[in-house]
Amino acid sequence: MSGSSFTFVAFGVLVALLVAARQSLAWRQGVILAASAVFLASLSRNPLAFVPLLGFLLIGFLAVRASEKYSSLTFPLVIAGVLLLFVWLKRYAFVPSSLWISYTYITIGLSYVLFRLLHLIIEGRNDSALARLPLHSYLGYLIGFNTFVAGPIMFYDEYVAEQDGLRRGATADDVAEGSQRIIVGLFKANVLAALLAAMRASALVTLRDGDTAPRQILAGAAVFALYPLFLYCNFAGYIDIVIGLSRLMGQRLPENFDRPFAATSVIDFWNRWHITLSRWLKTYVFNPLLIALLRKFPSRRLEPLWATVAFFITFTLVGIWHGPTTAFLVFGLLTGLGVSVNKLHQLLMTRVLGKKRYGELGRSAMYRVFARGLTFTWFAITLTWFWGSWSVATSMVSAMGRKRWLVAWMAIFFGSSVLLAVWEALRSGWYARESPGASDLGRIRVRTAWLTTLMVIVAVVVFLSSQSAPELVYKDF
Repeated sequence: MSGSSFTFVAFGVLVALLVAARQSLAWRQGVILAASAVFLASLSRNPLAFVPLLGFLLIGFLAVRASEKYSSLTFPLVIAGVLLLFVWLKRYAFVPSSLWISYTYITIGLSYVLFRLLHLIIEGRNDSALARLPLHSYLGYLIGFNTFVAGPIMFYDEYVAEQDGLRRGATADDVAEGSQRIIVGLFKANVLAALLAAMRASALVTLRDGDTAPRQILAGAAVFALYPLFLYCNFAGYIDIVIGLSRLMGQRLPENFDRPFAATSVIDFWNRWHITLSRWLKTYVFNPLLIALLRKFPSRRLEPLWATVAFFITFTLVGIWHGPTTAFLVFGLLTGLGVSVNKLHQLLMTRVLGKKRYGELGRSAMYRVFARGLTFTWFAITLTWFWGSWSVATSMVSAMGRKRWLVAWMAIFFGSSVLLAVWEALRSGWYARESPGASDLGRIRVRTAWLTTLMVIVAVVVFLSSQSAPELVYKDF
């Protein structure tokens, strides 16, 4: 029930109906907290599997309640202690295996709990309300079933705003828009992601067994290029579902995606992909690190350099957060490298062309076409260590040969440039043709027909397919 399944949706709808049964805020909060406990219980039948998570939550609660009393020396020690506890529970590769807990236990959602917990500890130093947070509010914020597995990562003020929506209850617009998001999410996660996963599996077989250069090159390009699309449909589909389910209860979760493949730079991409993660890291890593560097080395000439360094460190941490192995460290280093080079490119082009001319260049159609393709290609390269490893990458290069491997990446670059440009043109044309004078009834009919079609497709694929939908990738982080 932790993925984008009909079972999870049915569970969420049932919770929404129970929430609507009474208007009392205490009732509604109690229903969601009880639902979160049931949701957690569904992850394992072994009670011992929950002990590490419960211990982490208890230690975190004590740390939050004491946050007002931390001195300038105690505070970093508490943060370091929470991080070390997380690293130990997640079994990072540099922790000796002899120190690991010997039995299998739940780590699903722990990474997202960490971010919310650190937020409470940090903000609790200057906010007495957070430092005196009651246990039910603490648990509701950290383990709510609709954000536990893979976010979005809310700040506590957003959670409080959610409670205001919960108090008011869902409106007719909430139900309509929430239902739409759920259907679209099911389509992304159960149809598109499943289709892309099947295409990649077929391409992997061709890559291994292909006997001609064109077949191997196309297969290699498909293996690498389809994964970003699969990951987007898999993750964004789940986020659509949880946002939709929350709307059925009157709550509004923050958005986590904003058309990331429309990005024309790596920096722009990370402002559109996993938005709440980027926002958290900007607030608690990038900004404090940049301020510290500027105070330590106060030189206007060095400011661009410190911004680049802060970008590199911040996005390297993105990779380390994603997983405990060295493969995720490589993913983080490549991500940090991409963002840093992007920043240096912006600075260099601004210096050479001037701010106005560089802005004009960035708005030109051809520049945007190839910048979009280059951004997609770099993301696909970094994801090699997201789904694979050095051995996987090496075996693929060996199977294809270096020349075919390079040609495959050139094909990804030019192919993504063209296809994404076509998609953007079609999308712009579609919205341009929408008549602003169309009646509300006409829009409702079109939307109903579209969503009904998607729902029928999802039902046919799910119930007639011999294979289940792909598991949510981000539930393992």
